[in-house]
Amino acid sequence: MTPSADPPRRLRKPSWAGRNYSLLTIAAFVTNLGSHGALIAAAFAVLESGGDGGDVGLVAAARTLPLVLFLLIGGAVADRLPRHRVMVAANALNCLSQGTFAALVLLGEPRLWQMMLLTALGGTGQAFFSPAAEGMLLSSVRGEQAGRAFAVFRMAMQGAGLGGAALGGAMVAVIGPGWVLAADAAAFALAGSLRSLLDVRHIPARQPGGGMLADLREGWQEFSSRPWLWGIVLQFSLANAVVAAADAVYGPLVARDHLGGAAPWGLALGFYGAGTVVGALLMTRWKPHRLLLAGTLCVFPLALPSAALAVPVPIGALCAVMFTTGVTVEVFGVSWMTALHQQISEDKLSRVCAYDWFGSVAMVPVATALAGPAESAFGRTASLWGCAGLVVVVTAAVLCVPDVRHLTRRTRPVTGGTAVADSEPEGDRDPVA
Repeated sequence: MTPSADPPRRLRKPSWAGRNYSLLTIAAFVTNLGSHGALIAAAFAVLESGGDGGDVGLVAAARTLPLVLFLLIGGAVADRLPRHRVMVAANALNCLSQGTFAALVLLGEPRLWQMMLLTALGGTGQAFFSPAAEGMLLSSVRGEQAGRAFAVFRMAMQGAGLGGAALGGAMVAVIGPGWVLAADAAAFALAGSLRSLLDVRHIPARQPGGGMLADLREGWQEFSSRPWLWGIVLQFSLANAVVAAADAVYGPLVARDHLGGAAPWGLALGFYGAGTVVGALLMTRWKPHRLLLAGTLCVFPLALPSAALAVPVPIGALCAVMFTTGVTVEVFGVSWMTALHQQISEDKLSRVCAYDWFGSVAMVPVATALAGPAESAFGRTASLWGCAGLVVVVTAAVLCVPDVRHLTRRTRPVTGGTAVADSEPEGDRDPVA
Protein backbone atom coordinates (compact mmCIF):
# COMPACT_ATOMS: atom_id res chain seq x y z
CA MET A 1 0.00 0.00 0.00
CA THR A 2 1.41 3.35 -0.96
CA PRO A 3 1.62 5.68 2.00
CA SER A 4 -0.41 8.85 1.63
CA ALA A 5 1.47 12.05 1.03
CA ASP A 6 1.94 14.39 3.95
CA PRO A 7 -0.57 17.24 3.92
CA PRO A 8 0.90 20.55 2.81
CA ARG A 9 2.18 22.69 5.63
CA ARG A 10 0.45 26.02 6.08
CA LEU A 11 2.62 29.08 6.05
CA ARG A 12 2.49 30.89 9.37
CA LYS A 13 3.20 34.50 9.98
CA PRO A 14 5.94 35.14 12.53
CA SER A 15 4.69 35.90 16.02
CA TRP A 16 5.83 39.52 15.71
CA ALA A 17 3.86 40.11 12.49
CA GLY A 18 0.54 41.09 14.05
CA ARG A 19 -2.40 42.80 12.39
CA ASN A 20 -1.17 46.36 12.88
CA TYR A 21 2.34 45.49 11.77
CA SER A 22 1.02 43.81 8.62
CA LEU A 23 -1.26 46.75 7.74
CA LEU A 24 1.55 49.24 8.32
CA THR A 25 3.92 47.23 6.16
CA ILE A 26 1.49 46.88 3.25
CA ALA A 27 0.55 50.56 3.39
CA ALA A 28 4.21 51.63 3.47
CA PHE A 29 4.90 49.42 0.45
CA VAL A 30 2.08 51.09 -1.49
CA THR A 31 3.08 54.67 -0.67
CA ASN A 32 6.77 54.07 -1.29
CA LEU A 33 6.01 52.51 -4.66
CA GLY A 34 4.29 55.70 -5.73
CA SER A 35 6.45 58.27 -3.96
CA HIS A 36 9.81 57.17 -5.34
CA GLY A 37 8.55 57.52 -8.88
CA ALA A 38 6.93 60.84 -8.01
CA LEU A 39 10.25 62.30 -6.81
CA ILE A 40 11.69 61.75 -10.28
CA ALA A 41 8.48 62.94 -11.93
CA ALA A 42 8.42 66.20 -9.95
CA ALA A 43 12.00 67.07 -10.91
CA PHE A 44 11.42 66.40 -14.59
CA ALA A 45 8.06 68.20 -14.51
CA VAL A 46 9.95 71.32 -13.47
CA LEU A 47 12.60 70.83 -16.15
CA GLU A 48 10.04 70.12 -18.89
CA SER A 49 8.10 73.28 -17.98
CA GLY A 50 11.23 75.34 -18.73
CA GLY A 51 12.80 75.41 -15.27
CA ASP A 52 16.46 74.96 -14.45
CA GLY A 53 18.44 73.44 -11.58
CA GLY A 54 17.60 76.35 -9.31
CA ASP A 55 13.87 75.84 -9.93
CA VAL A 56 14.16 72.12 -9.16
CA GLY A 57 15.83 73.06 -5.88
CA LEU A 58 13.10 75.57 -5.04
CA VAL A 59 10.36 72.99 -5.56
CA ALA A 60 12.24 70.46 -3.42
CA ALA A 61 12.75 73.11 -0.73
CA ALA A 62 9.05 74.01 -0.84
CA ARG A 63 8.21 70.46 0.24
CA THR A 64 10.76 70.33 3.02
CA LEU A 65 10.19 73.77 4.56
CA PRO A 66 6.69 73.03 5.94
CA LEU A 67 7.95 69.61 6.95
CA VAL A 68 10.46 71.38 9.20
CA LEU A 69 7.96 73.95 10.46
CA PHE A 70 5.23 71.51 11.47
CA LEU A 71 7.13 68.37 12.53
CA LEU A 72 7.29 69.15 16.24
CA ILE A 73 3.60 70.03 16.32
CA GLY A 74 2.89 66.83 14.41
CA GLY A 75 4.76 64.78 17.00
CA ALA A 76 2.85 66.36 19.89
CA VAL A 77 -0.47 65.82 18.09
CA ALA A 78 0.39 62.16 17.40
CA ASP A 79 1.08 61.55 21.11
CA ARG A 80 -2.30 63.11 22.00
CA LEU A 81 -4.69 61.85 19.31
CA PRO A 82 -5.10 58.30 17.95
CA ARG A 83 -2.10 57.96 15.66
CA HIS A 84 -3.95 56.16 12.89
CA ARG A 85 -6.36 59.09 12.49
CA VAL A 86 -3.45 61.49 12.12
CA MET A 87 -1.92 59.20 9.50
CA VAL A 88 -5.15 58.90 7.50
CA ALA A 89 -5.73 62.67 7.49
CA ALA A 90 -2.15 63.25 6.32
CA ASN A 91 -2.55 60.68 3.53
CA ALA A 92 -5.71 62.45 2.38
CA LEU A 93 -3.85 65.75 2.13
CA ASN A 94 -1.02 64.10 0.19
CA CYS A 95 -3.52 62.49 -2.18
CA LEU A 96 -5.19 65.85 -2.84
CA SER A 97 -1.95 67.74 -3.43
CA GLN A 98 -0.39 65.12 -5.72
CA GLY A 99 -3.63 64.70 -7.65
CA THR A 100 -3.84 68.43 -8.30
CA PHE A 101 -0.14 68.54 -9.28
CA ALA A 102 -0.77 65.72 -11.76
CA ALA A 103 -3.78 67.51 -13.25
CA LEU A 104 -1.79 70.70 -13.79
CA VAL A 105 1.02 68.81 -15.53
CA LEU A 106 -1.37 66.81 -17.72
CA LEU A 107 -3.56 69.76 -18.69
CA GLY A 108 -0.85 72.27 -19.50
CA GLU A 109 2.35 73.91 -18.34
CA PRO A 110 2.27 74.32 -14.57
CA ARG A 111 3.72 77.49 -13.10
CA LEU A 112 6.57 77.41 -10.64
CA TRP A 113 4.53 78.91 -7.80
CA GLN A 114 1.81 76.31 -8.31
CA MET A 115 4.27 73.44 -8.11
CA MET A 116 5.86 74.94 -5.01
CA LEU A 117 2.47 75.40 -3.30
CA LEU A 118 1.35 71.84 -4.00
CA THR A 119 4.61 70.29 -2.87
CA ALA A 120 4.39 72.45 0.27
CA LEU A 121 0.98 70.93 1.03
CA GLY A 122 2.52 67.50 0.59
CA GLY A 123 5.30 68.42 3.00
CA THR A 124 2.73 69.59 5.55
CA GLY A 125 0.99 66.22 5.36
CA GLN A 126 4.32 64.47 5.80
CA ALA A 127 5.09 66.56 8.90
CA PHE A 128 2.04 65.16 10.69
CA PHE A 129 2.32 61.69 9.17
CA SER A 130 5.94 60.79 9.93
CA PRO A 131 5.96 61.04 13.76
CA ALA A 132 2.59 59.29 13.99
CA ALA A 133 3.68 56.52 11.61
CA GLU A 134 7.01 55.89 13.30
CA GLY A 135 5.43 55.89 16.76
CA MET A 136 2.75 53.48 15.52
CA LEU A 137 5.29 51.12 14.01
CA LEU A 138 7.57 51.14 17.05
CA SER A 139 4.61 50.32 19.31
CA SER A 140 3.38 47.50 17.05
CA VAL A 141 6.18 45.05 17.88
CA ARG A 142 7.52 43.65 21.13
CA GLY A 143 10.40 41.58 22.46
CA GLU A 144 13.71 40.41 21.14
CA GLN A 145 12.49 40.05 17.55
CA ALA A 146 11.90 43.81 17.21
CA GLY A 147 15.07 44.29 15.18
CA ARG A 148 14.03 41.57 12.75
CA ALA A 149 10.54 43.08 12.46
CA PHE A 150 12.00 46.49 11.63
CA ALA A 151 14.33 44.92 9.09
CA VAL A 152 11.45 43.15 7.32
CA PHE A 153 9.38 46.35 7.36
CA ARG A 154 12.22 48.33 5.85
CA MET A 155 12.88 45.56 3.32
CA ALA A 156 9.29 45.84 2.10
CA MET A 157 9.46 49.63 2.09
CA GLN A 158 12.78 49.74 0.25
CA GLY A 159 11.68 47.04 -2.15
CA ALA A 160 8.81 49.30 -3.13
CA GLY A 161 11.32 52.12 -3.55
CA LEU A 162 13.33 49.90 -5.86
CA GLY A 163 10.37 49.21 -8.09
CA GLY A 164 8.99 52.73 -7.82
CA ALA A 165 12.22 54.45 -8.83
CA ALA A 166 12.93 52.19 -11.78
CA LEU A 167 9.32 52.15 -12.96
CA GLY A 168 8.89 55.87 -12.32
CA GLY A 169 11.97 56.78 -14.33
CA ALA A 170 10.80 54.62 -17.23
CA MET A 171 7.25 56.00 -17.07
CA VAL A 172 8.50 59.60 -17.06
CA ALA A 173 10.52 58.85 -20.17
CA VAL A 174 7.65 57.07 -21.97
CA ILE A 175 4.39 58.77 -20.92
CA GLY A 176 5.57 61.85 -19.04
CA PRO A 177 5.66 62.94 -15.39
CA GLY A 178 1.96 63.78 -15.05
CA TRP A 179 0.77 60.17 -15.01
CA VAL A 180 3.43 59.21 -12.47
CA LEU A 181 2.17 61.94 -10.14
CA ALA A 182 -1.39 60.70 -10.64
CA ALA A 183 -0.34 57.17 -9.69
CA ASP A 184 1.24 58.55 -6.52
CA ALA A 185 -2.05 60.24 -5.59
CA ALA A 186 -3.88 56.92 -6.03
CA ALA A 187 -1.28 55.18 -3.86
CA PHE A 188 -1.89 57.65 -1.03
CA ALA A 189 -5.64 57.03 -1.27
CA LEU A 190 -5.18 53.24 -1.02
CA ALA A 191 -2.66 53.48 1.82
CA GLY A 192 -4.91 55.82 3.80
CA SER A 193 -7.74 53.29 3.50
CA LEU A 194 -5.50 50.55 4.89
CA ARG A 195 -4.29 52.69 7.76
CA SER A 196 -7.86 53.50 8.77
CA LEU A 197 -8.17 49.81 9.77
CA LEU A 198 -5.39 49.98 12.40
CA ASP A 199 -6.36 48.87 15.91
CA VAL A 200 -5.16 51.25 18.64
CA ARG A 201 -7.00 49.72 21.59
CA HIS A 202 -3.76 48.31 23.00
CA ILE A 203 -2.26 51.80 23.28
CA PRO A 204 -3.09 53.41 26.65
CA ALA A 205 -5.16 56.57 26.44
CA ARG A 206 -3.08 59.71 26.86
CA GLN A 207 -3.70 61.57 30.10
CA PRO A 208 -4.60 65.26 29.78
CA GLY A 209 -1.43 67.32 30.12
CA GLY A 210 -0.41 70.92 30.33
CA GLY A 211 -1.00 71.73 26.70
CA MET A 212 1.01 71.71 23.49
CA LEU A 213 3.99 73.63 24.89
CA ALA A 214 4.26 71.26 27.84
CA ASP A 215 4.20 68.28 25.48
CA LEU A 216 6.92 69.82 23.32
CA ARG A 217 9.03 70.61 26.38
CA GLU A 218 8.67 67.05 27.70
CA GLY A 219 9.67 65.67 24.30
CA TRP A 220 12.70 67.98 24.22
CA GLN A 221 13.82 66.80 27.67
CA GLU A 222 13.56 63.19 26.54
CA PHE A 223 15.51 64.00 23.38
CA SER A 224 18.25 66.24 24.81
CA SER A 225 19.07 63.97 27.74
CA ARG A 226 20.56 61.32 25.43
CA PRO A 227 23.88 62.27 23.77
CA TRP A 228 23.68 59.36 21.31
CA LEU A 229 20.27 60.58 20.17
CA TRP A 230 20.95 64.27 19.59
CA GLY A 231 24.49 63.56 18.35
CA ILE A 232 23.31 61.33 15.52
CA VAL A 233 20.42 63.63 14.69
CA LEU A 234 22.88 66.53 14.41
CA GLN A 235 25.07 64.39 12.17
CA PHE A 236 22.18 63.64 9.84
CA SER A 237 20.94 67.22 9.81
CA LEU A 238 24.05 68.01 7.78
CA ALA A 239 24.48 64.70 5.95
CA ASN A 240 20.85 64.52 4.83
CA ALA A 241 20.98 68.11 3.61
CA VAL A 242 23.88 67.63 1.24
CA VAL A 243 22.68 64.19 0.10
CA ALA A 244 19.26 65.68 -0.67
CA ALA A 245 20.88 68.44 -2.70
CA ALA A 246 22.90 65.88 -4.64
CA ASP A 247 19.94 63.56 -5.29
CA ALA A 248 17.18 66.09 -5.90
CA VAL A 249 19.10 68.75 -7.84
CA TYR A 250 22.49 67.61 -9.12
CA GLY A 251 21.51 64.01 -9.87
CA PRO A 252 18.83 64.83 -12.47
CA LEU A 253 21.12 67.44 -14.04
CA VAL A 254 24.04 65.00 -14.32
CA ALA A 255 21.63 62.42 -15.72
CA ARG A 256 20.36 64.87 -18.32
CA ASP A 257 23.83 66.04 -19.38
CA HIS A 258 25.91 62.84 -19.14
CA LEU A 259 23.80 59.71 -18.55
CA GLY A 260 20.96 59.99 -21.06
CA GLY A 261 18.03 61.43 -19.09
CA ALA A 262 15.38 60.25 -16.66
CA ALA A 263 15.47 56.52 -17.34
CA PRO A 264 19.17 55.97 -16.43
CA TRP A 265 18.79 58.13 -13.31
CA GLY A 266 15.75 56.11 -12.31
CA LEU A 267 17.78 52.93 -12.87
CA ALA A 268 20.54 54.22 -10.59
CA LEU A 269 18.01 55.06 -7.88
CA GLY A 270 16.55 51.61 -8.39
CA PHE A 271 19.94 50.04 -7.68
CA TYR A 272 20.10 52.07 -4.47
CA GLY A 273 16.71 50.60 -3.59
CA ALA A 274 18.00 47.11 -4.36
CA GLY A 275 20.90 47.71 -2.01
CA THR A 276 18.57 48.75 0.79
CA VAL A 277 16.54 45.56 0.29
CA VAL A 278 19.71 43.48 0.57
CA GLY A 279 20.81 45.50 3.61
CA ALA A 280 17.47 44.95 5.32
CA LEU A 281 17.66 41.24 4.48
CA LEU A 282 21.11 41.16 6.07
CA MET A 283 19.72 42.77 9.22
CA THR A 284 17.07 40.06 9.60
CA ARG A 285 20.03 37.75 10.35
CA TRP A 286 22.66 40.00 11.89
CA LYS A 287 22.22 41.54 15.34
CA PRO A 288 25.26 43.70 16.09
CA HIS A 289 25.78 44.01 19.84
CA ARG A 290 26.99 47.61 19.64
CA LEU A 291 24.24 48.52 17.27
CA LEU A 292 24.93 52.26 16.91
CA LEU A 293 28.64 51.77 16.37
CA ALA A 294 27.97 49.26 13.58
CA GLY A 295 25.30 51.50 12.10
CA THR A 296 27.39 54.68 12.16
CA LEU A 297 30.38 53.02 10.53
CA CYS A 298 28.04 52.07 7.70
CA VAL A 299 27.12 55.73 7.08
CA PHE A 300 30.53 56.59 5.58
CA PRO A 301 29.62 55.09 2.15
CA LEU A 302 26.79 57.65 1.94
CA ALA A 303 29.47 59.96 0.53
CA LEU A 304 30.07 57.71 -2.49
CA PRO A 305 27.12 58.70 -4.74
CA SER A 306 28.03 62.40 -4.60
CA ALA A 307 31.62 61.54 -5.45
CA ALA A 308 30.49 59.32 -8.33
CA LEU A 309 28.30 62.11 -9.73
CA ALA A 310 31.20 64.56 -9.40
CA VAL A 311 33.47 62.51 -11.67
CA PRO A 312 30.95 61.61 -13.33
CA VAL A 313 31.25 57.84 -13.65
CA PRO A 314 29.43 55.77 -16.31
CA ILE A 315 25.96 54.54 -15.48
CA GLY A 316 27.17 51.01 -14.67
CA ALA A 317 29.65 52.27 -12.09
CA LEU A 318 27.07 54.65 -10.65
CA CYS A 319 24.61 51.78 -10.22
CA ALA A 320 27.28 49.76 -8.36
CA VAL A 321 28.00 52.71 -6.07
CA MET A 322 24.31 53.25 -5.38
CA PHE A 323 23.80 49.56 -4.59
CA THR A 324 26.68 49.47 -2.11
CA THR A 325 25.46 52.64 -0.42
CA GLY A 326 21.96 51.23 -0.09
CA VAL A 327 23.25 48.10 1.65
CA THR A 328 25.33 49.94 4.22
CA VAL A 329 22.85 52.74 4.97
CA GLU A 330 20.14 50.18 5.68
CA VAL A 331 22.33 48.67 8.40
CA PHE A 332 22.20 52.06 10.09
CA GLY A 333 18.45 52.41 9.53
CA VAL A 334 17.53 49.14 11.26
CA SER A 335 20.02 49.76 14.07
CA TRP A 336 18.59 53.23 14.65
CA MET A 337 14.99 52.02 14.85
CA THR A 338 16.03 49.28 17.25
CA ALA A 339 17.79 51.78 19.50
CA LEU A 340 14.72 54.03 19.60
CA HIS A 341 12.45 51.07 20.30
CA GLN A 342 14.49 49.85 23.24
CA GLN A 343 15.32 53.23 24.80
CA ILE A 344 12.18 55.42 24.45
CA SER A 345 8.91 54.76 26.29
CA GLU A 346 5.75 54.32 24.20
CA ASP A 347 3.99 57.47 25.40
CA LYS A 348 6.86 59.68 24.16
CA LEU A 349 7.68 57.89 20.91
CA SER A 350 6.04 60.28 18.46
CA ARG A 351 7.47 63.39 20.12
CA VAL A 352 10.99 61.97 20.18
CA CYS A 353 10.58 60.80 16.58
CA ALA A 354 9.43 64.32 15.70
CA TYR A 355 12.61 65.84 17.14
CA ASP A 356 14.57 63.18 15.27
CA TRP A 357 12.81 64.04 11.99
CA PHE A 358 13.07 67.76 12.66
CA GLY A 359 16.82 67.66 13.14
CA SER A 360 17.28 65.31 10.23
CA VAL A 361 15.45 67.49 7.69
CA ALA A 362 15.91 71.00 9.11
CA MET A 363 18.78 71.87 6.78
CA VAL A 364 17.38 70.12 3.70
CA PRO A 365 15.36 73.08 2.35
CA VAL A 366 18.37 75.36 2.80
CA ALA A 367 20.67 72.95 0.98
CA THR A 368 18.29 72.25 -1.89
CA ALA A 369 17.50 75.95 -2.34
CA LEU A 370 21.22 76.81 -2.35
CA ALA A 371 22.21 73.95 -4.65
CA GLY A 372 21.60 76.00 -7.79
CA PRO A 373 23.48 79.10 -6.57
CA ALA A 374 26.32 76.89 -5.31
CA GLU A 375 26.60 75.32 -8.77
CA SER A 376 26.81 78.79 -10.30
CA ALA A 377 29.42 79.95 -7.81
CA PHE A 378 31.67 76.89 -7.51
CA GLY A 379 30.66 74.60 -10.35
CA ARG A 380 28.70 71.37 -10.18
CA THR A 381 31.77 69.17 -9.71
CA ALA A 382 33.17 71.13 -6.78
CA SER A 383 29.73 71.28 -5.15
CA LEU A 384 29.33 67.51 -5.38
CA TRP A 385 32.80 66.90 -3.90
CA GLY A 386 31.84 69.24 -1.07
CA CYS A 387 28.75 67.14 -0.40
CA ALA A 388 30.82 63.97 -0.22
CA GLY A 389 33.44 65.51 2.07
CA LEU A 390 30.89 66.85 4.54
CA VAL A 391 29.28 63.41 4.95
CA VAL A 392 32.65 61.94 5.90
CA VAL A 393 33.49 64.73 8.37
CA VAL A 394 30.21 64.68 10.32
CA THR A 395 30.14 60.87 10.47
CA ALA A 396 33.65 60.77 11.88
CA ALA A 397 32.70 63.46 14.41
CA VAL A 398 29.72 61.58 15.84
CA LEU A 399 31.95 58.59 16.62
CA CYS A 400 33.54 60.81 19.29
CA VAL A 401 30.33 60.49 21.36
CA PRO A 402 30.94 57.62 23.84
CA ASP A 403 27.31 56.45 23.86
CA VAL A 404 27.37 56.02 20.09
CA ARG A 405 30.31 53.65 20.42
CA HIS A 406 29.05 51.78 23.48
CA LEU A 407 25.24 51.57 23.37
CA THR A 408 24.36 47.86 23.36
CA ARG A 409 21.43 45.85 22.14
CA ARG A 410 18.66 44.90 24.55
CA THR A 411 15.69 42.59 24.06
CA ARG A 412 12.96 44.58 25.79
CA PRO A 413 11.94 48.21 25.27
CA VAL A 414 12.35 50.78 27.99
CA THR A 415 9.40 51.25 30.33
CA GLY A 416 8.73 54.55 32.01
CA GLY A 417 12.18 55.85 31.18
CA THR A 418 14.03 52.96 32.88
CA ALA A 419 16.37 50.86 30.78
CA VAL A 420 16.38 47.10 31.19
CA ALA A 421 19.44 44.93 31.55
CA ASP A 422 21.27 43.47 28.59
CA SER A 423 19.82 40.19 27.46
CA GLU A 424 23.13 38.58 26.61
CA PRO A 425 26.54 38.44 28.25
CA GLU A 426 29.13 41.05 27.32
CA GLY A 427 31.25 38.47 25.55
CA ASP A 428 28.55 37.46 23.05
CA ARG A 429 29.06 40.00 20.26
CA ASP A 430 27.31 40.21 16.92
CA PRO A 431 25.27 37.02 17.19
CA VAL A 432 23.60 35.58 14.12
CA ALA A 433 19.92 34.78 14.62
